[in-house]
Parts: sequence; structure tokens; C-alpha cells
Amino acid sequence: SHDRLASAQAGTFKDAQVRLFDYRFDVKTGFEPRFTDADLLRVALCRVHEERAEHYVLMQEKVWNPAMAGSPGMVRGLFGEAPGNEYLVLSMWRSAAEHGKYRTERVERLALRAQTEADIAALTGDIVQLEPSWTV
Repeated sequence: SHDRLASAQAGTFKDAQVRLFDYRFDVKTGFEPRFTDADLLRVALCRVHEERAEHYVLMQEKVWNPAMAGSPGMVRGLFGEAPGNEYLVLSMWRSAAEHGKYRTERVERLALRAQTEADIAALTGDIVQLEPSWTV
């Protein structure tokens, strides 16, 4: 049955990559891999200019983390680091609407304050809408 499923999924994945990130710190509260209290997961992968890595981490801790933690609807998250000046910011939100308010009201102002554009060489990410029926 695996072969039948695999053949039906041919072409659905391209360039899969795996990276191991070391935990640096929590965003808001101690991170737990529990999904029953969140509807949305935001994942951001950042590659940072080597000479700006220390500044980037400091701004995550002093600017971005408190801003996210103070946003209504933000449940919890974490900040991790991988070799090659790559970082992961994962945040969990009660709803897409709450995450949308945070993005609309704060992100541009925070990016200017944290000098994010000078720090980041590349940024990718995605929003994952969690399916409650899949939560165990």
C-alpha cells in the first residue's frame, strides 16, 4: 500500500531539506509541543549576514520577542540557531486574525527599530493553518 500512496504523491515534493536547529530561547513562555490551544503556526527561516549575527540575535531577544509576547493571541514560540548563521523563529497563534493584527500593526515599525534589513541575507517562511481534528 505504501507504493500506491507514494506513486499518487509523485511530484508533490521538490528539494526537501532537513536542518537541525539548536534551541536558543523561548518566545513568551516555555515552549511545549502542544497544539490544542493554537490555530496557526508561523515559521520563519532566516540566513543572517555573518558580521550581523550577534546584532540579529540581540534584536530577537530585545525587540521581536517582547513584541510578539505582548501581542494578544500569541500563545508561545521559540528561537533556534543552526550552523551557517541560520535561525528559526517559530510562533504559535490562537487564530489567523490575531496573527494578522500583529503583522498589520507592528511588523514594519519593529523591523525599522531592529534594523532587520541590514541583518538578514535571506528570509523564507510560511504560515501553517493547524487542523484541530489532527491534534492528539
